[in-house]
Amino acid sequence: MSRHDIVSKITQEGAVAVIRMSDPGRLLKVAEAVLKGGISSIEITMTTPGALDVIQTCSQEMGEKVLIGVGSVLDAETARLAILAGARYVVSPVFVPAVIEMAHRYDVPAMPGAFTPTEILCASQAGADIVKVFPADVVGMPFFKAVKAPMPHVNLMPTGGVTLTNGGDWIKAGACAVGVGSALLDKKAIASGNFELLTENARTLRASIFSGQAALKGGN
Repeated sequence: MSRHDIVSKITQEGAVAVIRMSDPGRLLKVAEAVLKGGISSIEITMTTPGALDVIQTCSQEMGEKVLIGVGSVLDAETARLAILAGARYVVSPVFVPAVIEMAHRYDVPAMPGAFTPTEILCASQAGADIVKVFPADVVGMPFFKAVKAPMPHVNLMPTGGVTLTNGGDWIKAGACAVGVGSALLDKKAIASGNFELLTENARTLRASIFSGQAALKGGN
C-alpha cells in the first residue's frame, strides 16, 4: 500500500488504537482483540519496552490484517528504524520536519503532533499526511471546528480526550480520525486477561465513529 492508500484506510475506519504498555508480552493479544472489534490501525509507541522488536513481531504475525504504526517518535533515525521493523505510519507528539521527510522517503504517512493553528499549518505545509492535535482534551471539539473553517484541507486527528462514545462527535467536529489509548485499552482487563472487553470497547468506539461519519454524509 502507498502512503496515500494507508491514509485513506485510516480515515475510512476513523480510528487509531494507541498501545502504550509496560509489559510488551501481552501486546500481540491486545492488538488481536482490538482488531476483532473492528479497528485495524494500531500504533505501538516507542515508550513500550523493546518497541522495535514488538513492531516487527506484530507486523510478521498479523500481516496485512492490520496497519501497524509507530508512535512517540521524536527523531528521523527512530522513524527509519521503526519503518524497517515494519511500521506502516509514523506518529509524533511534536512537529519535527525531518521525521516527515524520513517517513515520505519510505512512502510512509507522517502524523506529527501540533497544538496551535500555526503549528498545524506549518506541519501541513511540511507534508504531514495527518496532523495529530495533542493534547486534544485541552482545546476540545470547538477548536477543531474553528481550525477547519479556514483550513478545511488539513486532516486533523485528536489524541487525548477521546472516549468510546464521543469518537463520532470528534468526527462531526472536523476530525478525519481519532487516536484512542487508555479509553480503549482497559488496564485492569489487560492485567486479568479479559481481552473480550477490549473487543467490546473497540466495537463501541467503531459504532460511535460510524454514527458520526453517517451524520456527515447525511448533512446533519
